[in-house]
Amino acid sequence: MLRTPGVNVPRGALSNIAPFIVEPSALLGVADAAGRPRLADRALRRITTEAGDMTVVSVRMHGVGGVVWENNERISSAWHSLADPSEVTDERRVLARVHPWTEATPEGGEEAFAALRRSVASREELISDVRLAVDALAKRVGHRPYDLKQDLILNGQQEPGLYVAQHFRLEEPPLGDKEGQPLHPAEHWGWMAVRGNNRTKERQEIYGVSSAEVLTGVPLKRLGGEGETLVFDPHQWLTRLSETLNREFAAEGSWEPDSSCRAVRARNVAVVEAQLVVGSTTPRRLYRIVQMSNRRDHVHPPLGFTQNDRSRALARSVLGAYVAAGQLDEKTAEVLSGAAPVTELPGAPSGATVSELRDLRSMMLLRELFPTDGAKRFIIRRVLSESPPSQLTAPEVNQRARAWSALTSESYPKAWNPRIGEVLQVSDVRTGVAISKRPLRELLAVADTEEQAFEELVSYRAAHWLAAFGILEADRGSLAGQKSDEDDGMEATRVRRGVRNALNALRNNSRQQAVALLRELALAMDEGDRKPRRVSSSGEQLYEPMNRAWFNREFPKETGKRVSRPRLPGARTAPQDRADHGAPKAVPPTTGRSETLPPGRGASDPAPPPAADGVAETPSLFPAPEEQGVHHLEQWADEVRTRVSRLLDETRQAREVLDRMADRAREENVRFVFSRGQADEIAREVPRTLRTLRELPELVEALTEP
Repeated sequence: MLRTPGVNVPRGALSNIAPFIVEPSALLGVADAAGRPRLADRALRRITTEAGDMTVVSVRMHGVGGVVWENNERISSAWHSLADPSEVTDERRVLARVHPWTEATPEGGEEAFAALRRSVASREELISDVRLAVDALAKRVGHRPYDLKQDLILNGQQEPGLYVAQHFRLEEPPLGDKEGQPLHPAEHWGWMAVRGNNRTKERQEIYGVSSAEVLTGVPLKRLGGEGETLVFDPHQWLTRLSETLNREFAAEGSWEPDSSCRAVRARNVAVVEAQLVVGSTTPRRLYRIVQMSNRRDHVHPPLGFTQNDRSRALARSVLGAYVAAGQLDEKTAEVLSGAAPVTELPGAPSGATVSELRDLRSMMLLRELFPTDGAKRFIIRRVLSESPPSQLTAPEVNQRARAWSALTSESYPKAWNPRIGEVLQVSDVRTGVAISKRPLRELLAVADTEEQAFEELVSYRAAHWLAAFGILEADRGSLAGQKSDEDDGMEATRVRRGVRNALNALRNNSRQQAVALLRELALAMDEGDRKPRRVSSSGEQLYEPMNRAWFNREFPKETGKRVSRPRLPGARTAPQDRADHGAPKAVPPTTGRSETLPPGRGASDPAPPPAADGVAETPSLFPAPEEQGVHHLEQWADEVRTRVSRLLDETRQAREVLDRMADRAREENVRFVFSRGQADEIAREVPRTLRTLRELPELVEALTEP
């Protein structure tokens, strides 16, 4: 195989996988000029990603082969990231750093091969990491709409998995026996499941062998023998396992899917199709290459991945595309993707605190996911398959915001709900977010007297900081689903509020208290992510711990009308969230006609006289030339912007009212609220509104400068 052009996988990796290959002679093609065998072209496939190319060979593999990989995107949020600058504890397992596999050359240099490597402190830690990855996959089983294990038992494996070789070197020397011989190897080769992690896990559970055992040694009791003695050589233990399974199947005599015999249950996965990465033209980028090949499944998932894992994979796909296009350097992308410490960022200040390092990475991510540069705007649109700028939708904006929020949370001890990032709008995607590059320390120092510094902290930091300490959580839609705090020995009243409402509350109440809160949250991060303490309305630090109930009292949901503030360059001033200002007011019956006042009419102006048929006429938005003398184009443009900005708020208000009605109906045991006629009338208005909305982007674009 090593003589085949394009193949540059280490010999040790091939020796490890060779016992698992079924009918290896079928992979051979025409020998080279020296008569040495080579792989057949039909067995090879070249895969191109935005990070680089790799060569894979398609094989028939023993069903127990492969190892669950902790670096898989689907379980990334189960680990503590290298991007978190805070101190690591025993309870927080770090996602290990992976490097390209290299070998010294006779000339004194270093040559990279198509494999990965990782150093591990001990054998116990290696086994624990693999088991944790398996457990993390098991916790996500609920996101699959069918039972994968039963599907494999009944139908076999339909799609091949993708596996990459990885070398593990133990830093702790192995213990020796009485004769001084090591009790276990000091290094292990494994073929890690880049694509097909779940299938690998489920197949091995059917076989009764764990993924950690495939990597580090299988005990005799799994091989038809007795005792915990380990067999490390795959050729030896796989031969014994196959012989044992054949005897078990022969004893059963027939295939029965509900049998408890593992040999019977494993019949349809005795041999599976697999793709092995055996070459790369840029092996130093192999880790990014194999990840890129798997990330599209997370960006456009065939399964119900968790939102946090999907959002992180989406953001990493964008960063990888920037690197491939020469728009972002490798080291910065590595840090932003969470694969390297923040201190390795080019230009990272020395002596920076935890909060400053987290902020530096988060703001860089914000600029990359909402770029002002035209080339990057095109790249991210292509990677995310977004609509043209004139037709962007709120879900596409939220997708980017969630990606920013989810990847930002890697710098914190615990991931938060990615919906916490939904604080941006369509214009932030079209033109990008042009925030200042002022350091966090400076912004916090002047926020109580400088409006722009305060607004930047509230707009782009506050939501994540509050979420990191459990003080703010994105509204998931149901009051019953909201968490509650304990305050002064009693359960706090649960308050449903959107993220925007919480940020508006910071803006609308005591500036001193809001700034003191932000400073205390930053200080809590710097002091080991301790519990933050409350602050008074005058900005003094108190002794009681800060919690959600306290925040809802000090920065209440009913914040009143927000005072107009100057807009930051590239920043969005959050609109007044009227849906969050207390209970909804009773709405008088309408005929479906808009009751919004036209420009220039105040609430106290007399209503227009009724028409001849007794129905009040809707006042015209556009006064005729003879009435005003000239067309007020600027006024009309402002009116359009105002009305469009209200659309999302209005729909959210409608949803809010419906949610509250549903809650109240359940409390009062009321089955029906609307009559059939009322429901039909509401339902008819929705598609009519949508038709008009679809026309707006084109109409606006026709009046927009090129």
